[in-house]
Amino acid sequence: MENPAGVATNDCLTTPVFLDWCRGTMIGEPVQESFKTLHDLQRIFRDSSALNNLGLSRAVYRVRWWSPASSGTEGGLFWGLTLLQPGKVGDEYFMTHGHLHANRMCAEFYGTVSGSGMLIQMNTERRTWGEIMSPGSLHYVRGENAHRIANTGNIPLVVWACWPTDAGYDYDAIANQGFSARLVERDGKPVFIAAE
Repeated sequence: MENPAGVATNDCLTTPVFLDWCRGTMIGEPVQESFKTLHDLQRIFRDSSALNNLGLSRAVYRVRWWSPASSGTEGGLFWGLTLLQPGKVGDEYFMTHGHLHANRMCAEFYGTVSGSGMLIQMNTERRTWGEIMSPGSLHYVRGENAHRIANTGNIPLVVWACWPTDAGYDYDAIANQGFSARLVERDGKPVFIAAE
């Protein structure tokens, strides 16, 4: 018997992705995952002796994402989740690598699930600032801004993200020039200091 137009068959079925909004979990066959350790991030922290004392194999953050469209596809969206552990290297909070989008026209949203942190952004004039991240806070990152998140609390910082499939990543600009300011702890509070 011929298949009527528009009727799904077994070869058309897809595996769904499931989110637990409150706990910040994302599961399903199409979900991908990556981990970053202190070894992967050693170039971004200034206190190398404190870094070595912590052990370079220590996990810092995990990213899970769903890419229903191929990277580079115009008009598509990725959906992801970052779980950033609490901790410090010297007086600097654990943070993500930080990047620019290769396509500077592509913006991004972050939504905080749990924990406390700081969204750190730097514009094209190299002015760096932060936005406090707390449960329920929603953050917008302009396409041309460098950005990273830092965990300023004592529990994991869990953040949802949505960004265009054609955004791409430019890690080299941050690796070569860094941010113009660093987020450090002073008297138990996060403050920005000028980068050396």
